[in-house]
Formats: sequence, C-alpha cells, structure tokens
Amino acid sequence: MLNRIDEEKKRIKNINPDRNLTDLTRTASPVEIGSRHPISIVKEQIINIFSKIGYNVIEDREIEDDWHVFSALNFPEEHPAKDMQDTFFLQHNPDILLRTHTSSIQVRVMEKTQPPIRMINPGRVFRNEAISARAHCIFHQVEGLYVDTDVSFMDLKQNLYFFSKEMFGKNTQVRFRPSFFPFTEPSAEMDISCTLCGGKGCNVCKHTGWLEILGCGMVDPQVFKNNNINPDEYTGFAFGMGIERIAMLKYKITDIRMFFENDIRFLKQFVLA
Repeated sequence: MLNRIDEEKKRIKNINPDRNLTDLTRTASPVEIGSRHPISIVKEQIINIFSKIGYNVIEDREIEDDWHVFSALNFPEEHPAKDMQDTFFLQHNPDILLRTHTSSIQVRVMEKTQPPIRMINPGRVFRNEAISARAHCIFHQVEGLYVDTDVSFMDLKQNLYFFSKEMFGKNTQVRFRPSFFPFTEPSAEMDISCTLCGGKGCNVCKHTGWLEILGCGMVDPQVFKNNNINPDEYTGFAFGMGIERIAMLKYKITDIRMFFENDIRFLKQFVLA
C-alpha cells in the first residue's frame, strides 16, 4: 500500500513539479460543515413573514448624509441622536456618517417614488455606544414603511399582530404603549408576552410578563412634505425592530456579544436551524 502511495506522489509531481502534493493519506470522511449565523436565520424569517403580506425588500448604502438619516425625518438640529456619543461621523466631513437606522432607505425611496409604497429595509446600523450584554456599537435592523390612501393605525396593528404570531407563535400576546419618535405621530412601542415565562413574570421581563420588541407609528405629515408626498392625499405607517433583539428572544440568548464573537461552540447550535 505504501509503495502505491509513493508511486502516486511521484506521478502527481511529474505532472506539475510546482504543484503542492495531495495528501493521499487523508481520510475520505466528509469535512465538517459550518452553520448559518442566527442573525441571518432570523433576518430571513422576518423577510419571509412580511413578504407574505406584500412587502418588498429594499437595501441601500451604510454611509449616509445628515439629510437622509436625520433632517428629512424630523430630527431637530439639537436632537441627542446627532451627538457624537450616538453617531459615528466621518472626521473629514461632519455631514457624512454611518447610518444609525435603516430609515434613511425609506427617505431615498420616498424621494423618487410616489405611493403606494410597501417595503421593509433590513441592514446593518452603527451607534457609538458602549458594548455590553444588552448593547453593541454594530447591530442589525429591519424597518418597514407602508404609504397609500386611507392607511390607518388599525392597519399598522394588524400587520404587526400577523408578524408577532408568525415569528413567536399563535399564542403570543401583544400590547401597544404610547411613545414618541420624531418621524411618527402618534407613536407606540409594541410588547409581546415574555417568551421565557409565558407572561407569568421572570428576571428577563423584570417580572412584568412583557418584552418590548419594536417601535412604530403613523408617519408624521411633515416627513411626507420633506419628501414631496402630499400628506392631504396619503397616509402611512412605519415600524422598526432590532434583529438581535428578536433573535435573543426567539433563541433565549442573554448576551448580544455572542453574535459577534464567532465562537464555534455557540454557532454549532444553529446547524439545523
């Protein structure tokens, strides 16, 4: 057997003397396959859910300008989100920054497209935050926008009810709480019943039985005006969620940093996901 291997090595070397020799003693067993990242899995699930109800998927640039990230969306000049501690600005040009949310894609679409508009915008975003178990300077979002005639808050709620039941199960309970965002009015935050305790109360949900998963609201008429859409003719809603947040709830992960460490012991758990 060894003589045959030596013969094959000589034959291969004679074919191409510069070629690295093939290891003919290597086992024939298949190489262990990798796995999909949980963020990719959850992102695809979110896209598939909203695609079922007519949303188009649109992605765009990560390096943006102030107008598309802030000003067109009603952020006042002194808004804290513009502060250097929240936003990564490029040093040579303070008007250019790494986007802090994917709403900038919605602005670019509204600038060029008249309603109806129905889209989701998945992508990576950046915020100058301290890294901890619950926060990271890089994370992923999916934001949605629906603009047409006679769009109401009830339409928004029905879309998000559908999403929550599809993503977390038909027994998931949902509630909306009043909130504030510069680009929507009225605005709300949406909670679901805790995925760990089933709404009974635990340390993760701070014994409330509820977990916040996204923000939403009706698009402010001024945002439509900023983007050349007639607010007297059209109404619409917007929503946004963090993919890491959804993945942590779905897979009961308690530390966001695990998504970025590439620990094979962690990633192997998602081979069959």
